[in-house]
Amino acid sequence: MTGARPSRRLVLAGLATGFAAGAQAAAPAPVAVGSKLDLESALLGAMVLLALREAGVPVIDRLRLGPTSLVRQALLAGAIDVCVEYTGNAATFFQQEGDPVWRDAAKGYERAAALDLARNGLVWLSPAPADNSWIIAVPRAPARRHGLTSLADFARRVAAGGRARLAASAEFVESPAGLPAFEAAYGFRLGADQLLVLSGGETIATMKAAADAISGVDAAMAYRTDGALDALGLVALEDPLRSQPVYAPAPVLRAATLEAWPAARAALAPLFAGLDVETLRALNARVAVDGEDPAAVARGHMARRGAP
Repeated sequence: MTGARPSRRLVLAGLATGFAAGAQAAAPAPVAVGSKLDLESALLGAMVLLALREAGVPVIDRLRLGPTSLVRQALLAGAIDVCVEYTGNAATFFQQEGDPVWRDAAKGYERAAALDLARNGLVWLSPAPADNSWIIAVPRAPARRHGLTSLADFARRVAAGGRARLAASAEFVESPAGLPAFEAAYGFRLGADQLLVLSGGETIATMKAAADAISGVDAAMAYRTDGALDALGLVALEDPLRSQPVYAPAPVLRAATLEAWPAARAALAPLFAGLDVETLRALNARVAVDGEDPAAVARGHMARRGAP
């Protein structure tokens, strides 16, 4: 004796359930957005989150995950799908620190993009027209008084015996890409008595030391996009010999993520195209100087540039 025949309604309901389950299984996973701990990275990460969300891409917030090394490993391992990285860091990732290509914005970006795609399946989208490389900054008044606009001017003053004491981190003083690169390019040398090495080396501390002449400091290690430069009355000395790699921020995604969510490219391209040095400094100042939340600053910036 055969069993009861299922009704047409039950068959259709079962098919619908099966199709729905299949569609759900085929849906791409949400995009995990990570960032580093520093304020600028948190700000840029928040912008990436907002831009993707507005483009209809579901996102997971994994901002302020850790330092560069941890975020890089998370991206390689697939624990995050996208982060903002700086082109100059690729020189370290691929052990090419001595190659002059990293001092050229366009060529450095092209090298980073090619290497990461070929070796790691990572896609570098177009970078911002900004450079967050190390700089030396001096207070505005003495800069005017002594005609200091570039590192060449600073080097001449040091060589002539002019007063100079630099506040910096140990990393900046010891890294070949930091102070030694400036000294080699411009032919000056700061002695131990001309350095105030601050533990931790946060640039807000080094800049504050120079602005307030703490312990005789009259120059500071900083970053080109630091938001506190203008607020503290400091001048970023230009580096005409391009002794530093270019550190242009760019979104870096797993290739599989971009394939699953192609709208990400169009969502992020105009955002980063508008982030020049002046814009980043102004946004960073709201976070570092005014104490605003990076996510709130990101929302305000996105709203002003016409995001829905």
